[in-house]
Amino acid sequence: MPTPFHVVVAPDKFKGSLTAGEVATTIAEAFEDGFCDAFLDTTRARGVDTEGATLLVTTVLPVADGGEGTVEAALRSAGFSALTALVAGPTGEPVEATFAVHGDIAVVEMAQASGLDRLPGRTPAPLTATTRGTGELVRAALDAGARHVVLAVGGSASTDGGAGLLAALGGRLLDAAGRDLPDGGAALRELDRVDLSGLDPRVGSVSWTLAADVDNPLLGERGAAAVFGPQKGASADDVTVLDAALARFADVLAAATGRDARDTPGAGAAGGVGLVALGLLGATRRPGVEVVLELAGWSHRTRTASLVITGEGSFDEQSLGGKTPVGVAAAAARIPAPVVVLSGRRTLPEERWRAAGFAQARALTDVEPDVGTCVREARRLLGGLARDLGAQHGAEQGARAAG
Repeated sequence: MPTPFHVVVAPDKFKGSLTAGEVATTIAEAFEDGFCDAFLDTTRARGVDTEGATLLVTTVLPVADGGEGTVEAALRSAGFSALTALVAGPTGEPVEATFAVHGDIAVVEMAQASGLDRLPGRTPAPLTATTRGTGELVRAALDAGARHVVLAVGGSASTDGGAGLLAALGGRLLDAAGRDLPDGGAALRELDRVDLSGLDPRVGSVSWTLAADVDNPLLGERGAAAVFGPQKGASADDVTVLDAALARFADVLAAATGRDARDTPGAGAAGGVGLVALGLLGATRRPGVEVVLELAGWSHRTRTASLVITGEGSFDEQSLGGKTPVGVAAAAARIPAPVVVLSGRRTLPEERWRAAGFAQARALTDVEPDVGTCVREARRLLGGLARDLGAQHGAEQGARAAG
């Protein structure tokens, strides 16, 4: 009997079309159909009987890079359980947010509470959006018994340096008159001192991981306001205001803690929430996809892999900066197994994606040039690509089995 072909399906979401779980299921089912049909056609044509043989083993591991979908990846790939809490959204309105727990580990996804998708009407609030809800979600995780918290910080709507997170954990941000500051990044211009006397005592006994794929500092031309502010609706004037406000926050927080994390790689992540995570909580920054793969038990679940399929909505230059496909390719290189990336669209030239470790790269736009159609019919088009890929490998395996 032939050795079963082991395919690992580890994609991220196709944003606006399919969740990571939906992408993974679509690929896995279509690949299996194409593989088995082609394998059997090939062996039967050569008179080889493989009846009763296990032809294909499939491992499905939806992944995320630390942004939206990280909790789903923990639930789908790592056996975590879902808990929910009612917390403040990015502009203060209550939202129901989900976090994931397994034993004493919790995965808290910032986008669940403080993400762009949580803005009422998707209307940006660059100066006033807050991370308070993320802090409330962290407290819910601590209440659930978490002793290690993975803070996944992509997709945020705010540029408050983590001030709202700090306030939700019991810190007070006070102006010169001793009044609590309102939420939002702009208000930090009036910050006079930080009072940490009411900080949740559990904070110091928990280990923290900042799941972030960016290494930006807090301030300046590569800082949180300049780089990520415009993505959250900030004008040029808003960026100037926010950068100055974050500088003030960094000064005051350093005076209160004795630690100045403003220049630490990752301090500018997610509107500067890295400042509080790294400077106050003592978090260790790691690439989000690396954290998710570790939680999912990648090393033991994939050691016999014959092929790894990953994917994301847009396979482009940003992908090479630590997004899911590149993280999966790096992990697959240790098996080793060839990696194919299936995406909604692809703008990377072949020499770039091959140098990044991919054996093949296919996109929905290869078969349907209209991007709108690709978004609307992503499942059908992705299934077609995956079935073709399965048929290719099924025919190859069938030929080997036939000798």
